[in-house]
Amino acid sequence: MGVKLLRSREMRWMLLGVAALGTVLGGAITVMSNSARAGGALEERKLPMRFEWVACEPNCGWVSAVGIVTGDTPKDFEEFARERDLSGASLVLDSSGGSVNDAITLGRRFRALKLRTTVGTTLRPSRTNDRPRVASEAYCESMCVFLLLAGTTRYVPDAAHVRVHQIWMGDRADDAKAASYTAQDLMIVERDIGRLAKYTFDMGGAGDLLSLALNVPPWEDLHELSRAELRLTNLVTTDMIADVLPSKGTVPVAELAPKAPEKAKDKQQDRFPVATDRDKAQLSRTAEALPPATVAATPQQ
Repeated sequence: MGVKLLRSREMRWMLLGVAALGTVLGGAITVMSNSARAGGALEERKLPMRFEWVACEPNCGWVSAVGIVTGDTPKDFEEFARERDLSGASLVLDSSGGSVNDAITLGRRFRALKLRTTVGTTLRPSRTNDRPRVASEAYCESMCVFLLLAGTTRYVPDAAHVRVHQIWMGDRADDAKAASYTAQDLMIVERDIGRLAKYTFDMGGAGDLLSLALNVPPWEDLHELSRAELRLTNLVTTDMIADVLPSKGTVPVAELAPKAPEKAKDKQQDRFPVATDRDKAQLSRTAEALPPATVAATPQQ
């Protein structure tokens, strides 16, 4: 398993970081309002990551990756990629993160394929002759940030939210301050931090990314990276969306207004609606999709 962060209370999943998942459930979508679209995306973000090839023309398309990284995700991606030539393809992420080790494995596979990465939500056409679009208002949190880093070319739109925090023992993230920890737990955390550090530098990331993430404990709000920090950490390599996705003439990009400044009281009201009425009034922090029997962290990459 490895070090992960807890996310969905009723599922007791363990993840290093979990935010909103963003694949659109089947059928055409009419963009009537940002809030209407966001509702469906939030529900999807509670599920394990799904991969989908989105074709806009015979020779045009991208990979949509929505959800949290679990122990099955690397295998699921291999099955998805088996019948496709994904070399140099574009990958659109909308994810809350997930398992540290499995995300590292997945990120290395992305780099081997020379994928180009960005953050966004795929919108299905509402009319027969329309093509799918990419909306820039999406989330990439926790380990998703390190998947973003795997791209050979990386673009983050202004309306996207890229957030980081510490890795933690997934079964104790709900009340991290009150929980007890053993020397074995400390060893696992230290080991996985080392693995994550090596991965970060292998992917061309800066030490500032680790510094920013490791300064945010699980009892604090995730830290949203500013445009300057996206550059400082080397998460962004281009300001041109055409470097990651085909130009507007080929792949329409949904036009969205830049995100409004975040109000302090709304910091935690960003994602994760859960099943019960009580939980809907709260936000679970981060979690990973592993069953209760696998709560103990295990070696990752």
